[in-house]
Amino acid sequence: MRLFVALDLPWEVKEELADFSCNIPGARWVPTENFHLTLRFIGEANRLQAEEIDLALATLRGRSFSFCLSGLGWFEKYGRVSMLWAGVERNADLARLQAKVETALHRVGIPPDRRRFTPHVTLARMDTPVTPAVTSFVQAHNLYRSAPIRADNVTLFSSFLGKDQPTYTPEAEYALG
Repeated sequence: MRLFVALDLPWEVKEELADFSCNIPGARWVPTENFHLTLRFIGEANRLQAEEIDLALATLRGRSFSFCLSGLGWFEKYGRVSMLWAGVERNADLARLQAKVETALHRVGIPPDRRRFTPHVTLARMDTPVTPAVTSFVQAHNLYRSAPIRADNVTLFSSFLGKDQPTYTPEAEYALG
């Protein structure tokens, strides 16, 4: 099974993000129910590894906190837009939580993620050059800011890759104090 660790979002925020979807050529918009903030993508894991991951995440200690989504942007690969996203305001509590998740996973043999943690919520996946449509979309929404979102727990999700969109299933939740 494919696994990732994330903060799920309240339904109201998911609906707010879904309102951004529009007719940008090549954009494959994420279904409303799939919006989340990934703390760590794990990838393929067998049943034993999944159990070890679950036990490691159950040891997480941290307190609840709030964060805000802020601004829109895109990631590029080789000069092509790979993803449109909603950003997250800088937040020390979120950074600490992500580091704790990384440490817990490392203890059970998951190699560290080499990429720098860039908190975001994926809005659409793409594989197109940067176009005026993408640029003007991001510029038109760069002042977006969500209401504060409470992070009360961390969720371990499984991901099943379907023909159109992946299906995400919450496998376990870990409460923050």
